[in-house]
Formats: sequence, C-alpha cells, structure tokens
Amino acid sequence: MIPALLRKSAWRKTRWMVLALFVGAMIINYLARSVMGVAAPVVLAQQGISNAQYGWITGAMQLGVMLQPIAGFVLDRLGLKLGFALFAIGWSIVTLGHMLARGWIGFAALRLVLGFTEGSAQPAGQKLVAEWFPARERGLAGGIYNIGASFGAVLAPPLVAWAVYAGSWRLAFAVAGGLGLIWSLLWLHWYAPLSRHRGVSAQERAAIAEGQEAHLQSDAPPAPIRQLLARRNLWGIALPRLLADPVWGMLSLWLPLYLARERGFDMAHLALFGWLPFLAADLGCLFGPAVASRLQRRGIALIDARRLTFTMGALMMTGIGFVGLVANPYAAVALLCLAGFAHQTLSVTIITMASDLFPRNEVGTVAGFAGLSANLGVLIFSLLLGSLVDRLGYSPFFMLLGCLDLLGAGLLWTLVRKPS
Repeated sequence: MIPALLRKSAWRKTRWMVLALFVGAMIINYLARSVMGVAAPVVLAQQGISNAQYGWITGAMQLGVMLQPIAGFVLDRLGLKLGFALFAIGWSIVTLGHMLARGWIGFAALRLVLGFTEGSAQPAGQKLVAEWFPARERGLAGGIYNIGASFGAVLAPPLVAWAVYAGSWRLAFAVAGGLGLIWSLLWLHWYAPLSRHRGVSAQERAAIAEGQEAHLQSDAPPAPIRQLLARRNLWGIALPRLLADPVWGMLSLWLPLYLARERGFDMAHLALFGWLPFLAADLGCLFGPAVASRLQRRGIALIDARRLTFTMGALMMTGIGFVGLVANPYAAVALLCLAGFAHQTLSVTIITMASDLFPRNEVGTVAGFAGLSANLGVLIFSLLLGSLVDRLGYSPFFMLLGCLDLLGAGLLWTLVRKPS
C-alpha cells in the first residue's frame, strides 16, 4: 500500500514544489563540485599535477566547505530567498572560473571559494525542511533533496566525457556554471517564505504548523554559538558525520582516479560505470527515510528510529573494505555501489536529525557546524590519501572506511539525547 504522503494529491502541495525547486539546486551544486573529480585523470595529466598536489586541491575544497557555520549563520539572518540565491550565484561564477585555471595552486584557490559557496546547500536544505515540513515528512523530504546531491554526481561522468570528446574538459565547467546562474534567477522569482508564499493555502499552512513539534517552532533569535557548542546533541550529530563523510569524499573526489589508474578504466569506461555508485546512493536517500518511517510505525521513537537506521547503514558500509582485495574490476564497482547506497542511507538519516533536535531558528547554524565536522573528516582523509597512496596503495584506505561508520554509530547512541 502506498503511504498517504506519496499519493498523487500530496505532491500537489506547494511545499513539495518548493522542495522540487531546491532539488534542482542540489543537482547543480553537486554536478559543479563533481566535475573536477571526474576530469581529474585528464586535468592532472595535461597540467602535470601530482597525487599529492591533487590532495591539496581537494583539501582546499573541504576547507571552504568547512566554513558552513558561516553559511548557516548568513542563511539564518538573511533568510533562504536572498541568502541562498547569493550563494548559488557565487558558486556558479566560481565554477565558470575553472575554465581559466592553470596549475594546482590556481585550482586550489578556486576550490576553496567554491567549497565555501557550495557548502551553503546542506544548511539551506535543513532550514527549508524545518520550515516547510511537518515532522512525519521531514525524513522523506531530506532524502529527496539529498537525491539531488547524488544525481548531480551521476550526471558528472557523462558530462565530462562529452566535454573531453567535444574538445576540452573546460566545457563541463561552462555547462555547470551556466545552469547555476539560470537556477538562481528562478529561485529569486518564485521562492518566498512559508508565511508569505502566495501558493500556500491556509489549510496547508495549518497542517504544517500542527505537524511540527512545539518546542522546535521558535522564531526567537538563535542561541549564541558558545551555547550551541555546549549542547551534546550538536556533537552527537557532528562527530558521526566527521567519520561518515570521508566515504563521500572518496567516491566524488578520488573514485575516477582510482578506476583509471588502478583498474585501467578509460574515459569511456568512466562514463559507463563511474556514475553507478551515485545511482545506488540515490536509492539510499529513499531507503534510509523509509526504514526510519517503518520503525516509527512499529512504535519506535523518532530519534531511536534514526539511530537504528544509521547503524544499519554502518553495517552495510563494511563492504567497502573489500574493494581493494577483489581482482575483478566490476566486482570492485559493485562494492563501491554498496558503499554509495550505505552512505546515503546513514548520511540522510543523521543530516535530518538537525531538524529533529533543534528549533528551526537554529537549524541552519547547527547544520553548518555538522557540515564543518563532516568536511573536516573529508579533508583529513583526502590529505592522507594524497600523501600516502603512492606508497601504500588504496586498499588500507578502503579498509579504514569500512570501520569508521561503526564508530560513528556508537557515538550517535552515546551522545544524542531525545527531547523531553
């Protein structure tokens, strides 16, 4: 039986159209950030960039994304309409700037700024979900907008392959940047806050308000940052994300290089197979919320349902530890697909918990701090991989990734406290 929130009539509500528009931003955001990873085998060869230098390029991106608390602070103050539009215009212009980049330092500088502007997407998504959706729909809404992230990564391999065969990898950056500017104009034209959106009926507005927890609906100024940092629930979200997101960094930043150099894939093979882990990740975006919802229907409290779902994803993630051990390259791709599915199963789950545990006037800032932690994990992992992969190979890093989420699950169960 199809759940009521998935029936055709439910999708006619304005909140789902707002979410659909935001999904477009996520697709473009992750397309823009994924182009570099897919084009890396060609770019590094043409520009004489080493693995270690590429590690610093990817690290610069993560340093920029780690500024998510600033992005969340800006979004909480300016609101989603203006704040997110400014960030989207910024990342689009920087993406276009990649067409002019020369040398690893030039790429690193651009990736730093790109990371800051694109890092606004997750705080914006959590803020949108907190403001526009009742509690019973937040998990699904979070899963859907995160599909945009995976789908953007799905589109990157064929886009880069087309650009290379059309004459230059720079064309891929032109397409991604141009799409971002077009989307920004649509957002400014159509989006408005829930309280002022002309497309929202009084019935829908009342249903959203009635479905949200009373203790999360505060419109007062957010607590000072020092007070937020003293809350164990913030760290209960942030630390598991620090341990979880290196997998996504591996898939989006290093996977094409791994398949090209270790598995012998050329650009045509990357176009055929490089997107499959992200397609699996799309399915994980829906699987995680579905599992949590089913657990709730069985009488398990919301936060416990989220924790159990994260733990399930962590157990599935152990499969990535065998990627470097299998001889068949297609078996390696299959294990990477399992990793993509497992990661988004647990990642969507814990990202959504910011809107489950904190008032909507603090969600952007909290999600920003969690994003800082997540991208610090990616930064550390990427720098270690870039500096050690030539000596150690990839297998030890895949084994490490298979264990980190189990530790994250332990921290999630230990630190997070359910609202009273």
